[in-house]
Amino acid sequence: MAFGGLGGVREEPMAEMNVIPLVDIMLVLLVIFIITAPVLTHAVKVDMPQASSTPNETTPDTITLAIDAAGQLYWNDAPLDYDALQERLANVARVDADAEVHLRAEKTTPYDNIARVMAAGRNAGIARLGFVMEPEK
Repeated sequence: MAFGGLGGVREEPMAEMNVIPLVDIMLVLLVIFIITAPVLTHAVKVDMPQASSTPNETTPDTITLAIDAAGQLYWNDAPLDYDALQERLANVARVDADAEVHLRAEKTTPYDNIARVMAAGRNAGIARLGFVMEPEK
């Protein structure tokens, strides 16, 4: 009867706290956090291109498209209309499937003009279109 026995009635309140349910809950939460923590810390894996600090060498057959702040388009420094761009790019793509087009645009050029040039290049079959930028100092 050291533990109170089965038949005896205990009249005094229990002096110790039962922490076993608390420990059980804490262990379950710990397991849940161990399982979910790696899922939360991993972001979407994207294979990013490696940038180099060496300048890109342009060849004579590289086409340079430039757009100024007013939206005027230039084909190798000669003015060009946006309507004629698709046809000229398609001619280049037919002659050279690996034709390379470099796009230069001023900082204040509206994105709409850049998107039109990119869409024309994609529709014409140009696979290599790159952006030319000035390196930061």
